[in-house]
Amino acid sequence: MKKLWVESYRPKTIKEYVWKDQDQKSQVEAWIKDKSIPHMILSGNPGVGKTTLAKVLLNELDLEQADIMEMNASRERGIDIIKNKVTNFAGTVPFGRFKVILMDEADYLTPEAQAVMRGVMETYADNCRFILTCNYPNKIIPALHSRCQGFHVEKIDHTEFTARCATILVTEGIEFDLDTLDNYVTASYPDLRKCINNLQLASVDGKLIPAKTISSNTVDYRIKMVELFKNGDVLEARKLACSNVKPDEMEEMFRWMYDNLHLWAKTPEGQDRAIIKIRDALVNHSLIADPEINLSATLVELTTIEE
Repeated sequence: MKKLWVESYRPKTIKEYVWKDQDQKSQVEAWIKDKSIPHMILSGNPGVGKTTLAKVLLNELDLEQADIMEMNASRERGIDIIKNKVTNFAGTVPFGRFKVILMDEADYLTPEAQAVMRGVMETYADNCRFILTCNYPNKIIPALHSRCQGFHVEKIDHTEFTARCATILVTEGIEFDLDTLDNYVTASYPDLRKCINNLQLASVDGKLIPAKTISSNTVDYRIKMVELFKNGDVLEARKLACSNVKPDEMEEMFRWMYDNLHLWAKTPEGQDRAIIKIRDALVNHSLIADPEINLSATLVELTTIEE
């Protein structure tokens, strides 16, 4: 079975992990040296390396596998999960120094579940640590923030993002042209995990193929949207965006637009105006009855900003 590239190229050690903050690196190295960690909240955009950092840390601490429980709070988010599964695991004696519960997407936990978890953290602090990852730290209740060390994982810059994707393609022996690669990067940035998955999907017979040649059911619509914008087909790109983005994904779409200002404007002045347009769209997002109208109007304004 063909191995997933995101797993093949996932960093496993402190040296392999790409650090944006050297103070954070020093802190993690100190924990590894002491063979101990506090409760932690790792926050940041999707795909920037939060879970990877957590797994690097667990690997470097050399914990017993039986002392590690991984769970995804977007699927297991209710109060019963905390009262039963989490409490039962935390309450048993560890095989090694301590246990760790790695809870991905902890911002999906219900407030009631989070309230119960703060008690579990305190009761079993001597033999169990929690590592929570989240995209939106504001959705984590203050009581959990006060019990955890906060780490915000910054996105890598666009150039390094592109270089890492290109390195994977070269290592895998995939032929590609830079413009096609840039379409995949622009559509996914700063979500490196998504970009790597898209690149693997689009690598056919040793070549990276354009998104327009891939079935619409299997490719991220944003890749095709980028291609349409680059070709000047603004109307079709706008239709594609509005027909695919879901209401609960609107904020993510506006954040993606902000992360890719170069798509809307090449000059610093144009990008400044683009920021204002996106900011206004976010403000209007909760006020307009039909969010698709807001998105469509914003895309029109952005694509004419330097005309």
